[in-house]
Amino acid sequence: MKTTRRLILALIPCLLLSFTAMANAAEGTISDEAAAKLDEIVGKGLKFLETKGQAPDGTFTLQAGPGLTALALTGALRNGKTVDDPVVSKGLKALEGFIKPDGGIYGNGRLRNYETCVSMLCFEEANGDGRYNDTLKKARTFVTGLQYGDGKMPKDDVWFGGVGYGGAGRPDMSNTSFLIEALIKTGSDAEDEAIQRALVFVSRCQNNASKFNETQFADKVEDGGFFYEIPREKIDPTKAPDRYTPDGGIRSYGSMSYAGLKSMIYAGLTKKDPRVKAVETWVTDHYSVDHNPGMGDAGLYYYYHTFAAGLATAGLTEVTDAAGNKHNWREELILELAKRQNEDGSWANENSRWFENDKNLATAFALMSLSYCKPGTAAPAGADAGK
Repeated sequence: MKTTRRLILALIPCLLLSFTAMANAAEGTISDEAAAKLDEIVGKGLKFLETKGQAPDGTFTLQAGPGLTALALTGALRNGKTVDDPVVSKGLKALEGFIKPDGGIYGNGRLRNYETCVSMLCFEEANGDGRYNDTLKKARTFVTGLQYGDGKMPKDDVWFGGVGYGGAGRPDMSNTSFLIEALIKTGSDAEDEAIQRALVFVSRCQNNASKFNETQFADKVEDGGFFYEIPREKIDPTKAPDRYTPDGGIRSYGSMSYAGLKSMIYAGLTKKDPRVKAVETWVTDHYSVDHNPGMGDAGLYYYYHTFAAGLATAGLTEVTDAAGNKHNWREELILELAKRQNEDGSWANENSRWFENDKNLATAFALMSLSYCKPGTAAPAGADAGK
C-alpha cells in the first residue's frame, strides 16, 4: 500500500506537467521557458532596430522605399513599443513624409499598393488617439481604387478582384492579401465589396477545383495550397519546372498558402467552407518551421510572418502534421527564431531573394511573426477565427 502511495505521489508532478502542457496547447499559450525566450529575443530584436537598424532620418533601409520602415515600426508597435518611444516617434514622422495628395503612402510609385497597405497597418497600430484617422480614410479609398473590380474588368477574368505591387499590371496573391488585411484592420468587415472582390481572386489562387475556381489550373495539383499569380497566357511547364508541374499545374508553396488561409478567414469564410478545409489539409501535410515549404529558404522570414498570422487568424493553436504529431506552433516558432537570431539581435536570410538578406527586413518580419506568439494571443480583431 505504501509503495503504491509513493508511486502515485511521484507521478503527480509528471501528470501536472502533462496536463499543463495539454492546457497550454488548447488555449494557445506557451510554457514559461518559451515565454522567457520570447521576451529575450524580442528585446534583442527591438534593440537592434534602435541602435543599428534606424537611420538618423528615422527610416529603415530607405533605398528600398517606405515599406520597410512601415514593417519595422509595425514589428516594434506589435511588441509593446508605443508612439512615444523615440524610435517609433521618429519613424512615424519619417513615414508621414510619404503621404501623397492622392491618399497613397508610397515612394516612387512602383510599389504604391504594397507600400500604402503596409503603411496603413503601421499607422493603424499607432492610431490609438485617432491622429491618423484622416490619413487612413484616404488611404483606404486609394488602395481600393487600385483593385481590379467592377467597371475595370469582367468577373470571369482571372485577374478580377486582385491587385499588384503598383496597382496596374499583373495582380498577385501577396499584394491582395496585404490589401485585405489593411482594409480589415482599418474598419472594413467581411462583407465589404472590396473584400469580397478580393476573395474571388484569392479563391482562384488556390489549388482546389470548385465553383469558386474554374481556372485552367484549378484541378492540376489539388493539394489545397496557394500560389502567387494566375497567368493569363499559355504556359510552357518545361521552362519553369520548379514552378509548374509537367501537366501545367502551378505548385503551391508555404508563404502564399498561409496568406490564403488568413485572407479567407478575414473574408468571412468559416472552417466549414471547403476552401478553408482544403488549405487546412495543406497545412497538415506541409507543416514546418525550418523552411518555406515549396521554396526552401527563399522568402523564409516572410513565410514566418504569414505562417504565424495565418494560424492565429484561423484560431489554430495546435497543428497535427501528416504523421500524426501534434505541434504547439507558437513554441516551435519561438525556438526556431531564437536559433536563427544573430549576435547583434537581428535576423537575416543568407538567401538574398526578395531582399531578405537585408537585416532590417528580416528583423521586421521576425518581430511581426513573434507578436502572434505572445501568451494567450487570440485571433486578431476583425477576424472571426473561422468558427
